[in-house]
Amino acid sequence: MTESLFTRLEPLLAQVQKPIQYVGGEVNSQSKDFAAAEVRWALFFPDAYEVGQPNQGMAILYELLNACSSAPMPVGEQGDDDWLLAERTFTIWPDLAKLMRENGVPQFSWESHRPVRDFDVLGVSLSTELGYTNLLETLDLAGIPRYATDRTAADPLVIAGGHAVFNPEPVADFLDAVVLGDGEEAVLRVSALIRDHKRQGDAGREQLLLNLAKSGLVYVPSFYDVSYLPDGRIEAVRPNRPGVPARVGKQVLLELDEWQYPVQPIVPLAETVHERYSVEIFRGCTRGCRFCQAGMVTRPVRERGIQTVGTMVARGLAATGLAEVGLLSLSSADHTEIAGITGQLADRYAGTNVSLSLPSTRVDAFNIDLANELSRNGRRSGLTFAPEGGTDRMRQVINKMVSEDDLIRTVEIAFSQGWRQVKLYFMCGLPTETDEDVLAIAELAFRVIETGRRAANSRDVRCTISIGGFVPKPHTTFQWAGQADAETVNRRVRALKDKVRADRRYGRAITVRYAEGEPGMVEGLLSRGDRRVGKVIEQVWLQGGHFDGWREYFSYQRWLDAAAAVGIDLDWYTTRERSQDEVLPWDHLDLGLDRVWLWQDWVDARNGGEVADCRWAGCYDCGVCPALGVETQIGPTLRSLLPLTAGSEPVSV
Repeated sequence: MTESLFTRLEPLLAQVQKPIQYVGGEVNSQSKDFAAAEVRWALFFPDAYEVGQPNQGMAILYELLNACSSAPMPVGEQGDDDWLLAERTFTIWPDLAKLMRENGVPQFSWESHRPVRDFDVLGVSLSTELGYTNLLETLDLAGIPRYATDRTAADPLVIAGGHAVFNPEPVADFLDAVVLGDGEEAVLRVSALIRDHKRQGDAGREQLLLNLAKSGLVYVPSFYDVSYLPDGRIEAVRPNRPGVPARVGKQVLLELDEWQYPVQPIVPLAETVHERYSVEIFRGCTRGCRFCQAGMVTRPVRERGIQTVGTMVARGLAATGLAEVGLLSLSSADHTEIAGITGQLADRYAGTNVSLSLPSTRVDAFNIDLANELSRNGRRSGLTFAPEGGTDRMRQVINKMVSEDDLIRTVEIAFSQGWRQVKLYFMCGLPTETDEDVLAIAELAFRVIETGRRAANSRDVRCTISIGGFVPKPHTTFQWAGQADAETVNRRVRALKDKVRADRRYGRAITVRYAEGEPGMVEGLLSRGDRRVGKVIEQVWLQGGHFDGWREYFSYQRWLDAAAAVGIDLDWYTTRERSQDEVLPWDHLDLGLDRVWLWQDWVDARNGGEVADCRWAGCYDCGVCPALGVETQIGPTLRSLLPLTAGSEPVSV
């Protein structure tokens, strides 16, 4: 087993940008006894350290695996406190990666600087499809074969999770296994199966994967064969091993209060994109926005109680010294106790430098009392809302049930109470969208400025419009929709920007930010692609492509050339509308959503029909709750396995 690579790495760091990001040793990082551990995870985020380190999912799993002194063991058996550990690794920036290859230094972990190939599992957190090429880059730098079929017992299992693997088929050939859904319980059970397999001796890599697949915890792509029709569509996806389920379900954590992580998140030495202590106050969303994959795949809604949130905030701030608390979820203002949470936290930290923040807030969930609580310590940087569509008609299509008048009333209250900046998020390229729908965004922004100036009795008000290209996602109402091509998206957003600039009354008070349409086309290919798309990803990487989420490294032409080289028609995967009976690449992955219900919602969308939030309006049979049996509680066996804070008594805010 290789010792630390740091003595070979250190001389290279003086030649690269931001060398501090590679040295490890951050506050709250953990270095357990590597030799004593039976199961070792290298948790990998396929992006730069500054992006990956603040990732909430990775922080939770890192702490959970390292804290798990009583992880799953046979009943009555006492386990070694150090049998399980986790370290971190990230995609190396190109300047250092080049030097590492030249000097024979492989991909390393941040804690012990050991080769990643020495670990049992490379746990990949894939949050965006544009990180797929970074996965190949890191596998290569680590000396791990790209294709799962080429790996041996000397290689770690490559197990992926995250929102970008709810359709893992484009990277299926590169992954040994996939965890769908919530990872907390799954990583503990997967670890126990790996440990038991190692204790039994050399039973073979395939037997371990078979055990994992039969457990229902993971999807093993190599155990499924895909057949195709003459026109290129999928005929069927079938298991090729006995005992492997025909459909693989997602993992769902029903009781968030039982899993109070992170407790002591790492405080980075280098600058990162977010520097705050984040608490996920609830998971899931039933608002039913038809474009939103996160809302669909994380159902049902599960809340953390007010006492648990207070406990986590108190511990997290004490452990980190951070001065900002992020109350995270897909729609944080929808928490049933949000007023109590923000009010009590604001009381507790009144007079300190601690500030509270929410992600973008729904217009119909916003109220001025909530905003005032969040800004009680004097920080009023601005309010953020996400209308998503430029007209009431478009918002009906996407089931974003707020009107233009609702937004104007909300910003009027905000500006009258002292706010001076509003940010509005929109999408371009939505199904049934016209040029006029996009240009209407400008008229809406003009009304915002006009209303703000009147309410504030001042011309010193600002509005930022942020526009992203719409990409249809698997497991959503729009999974059958054709994607708007890059030229259409670019033409519409540029026309919008020109309209704003040309307005002499309000244009100077409005900032327009937008993404070009080309990265969205690549994301669309990867989002709804099948296994054949893996050859495109590989070809892009072989031609030097990675860090595709960074503008300076993204090359649309490289993707076009790669697709042409392997015979993939980009438009067939992106702008083509799917029929109801087409087998989709992810249909064998069961997230509980009823396919018939999703199709009917797609029909309703084109007719402008709206669907209310089932938490308040009653069940409309999406299928998730019956599939999951939401009345099920965490049983006594699993409860006994929870490490550290998992069963702790919450304290009052």
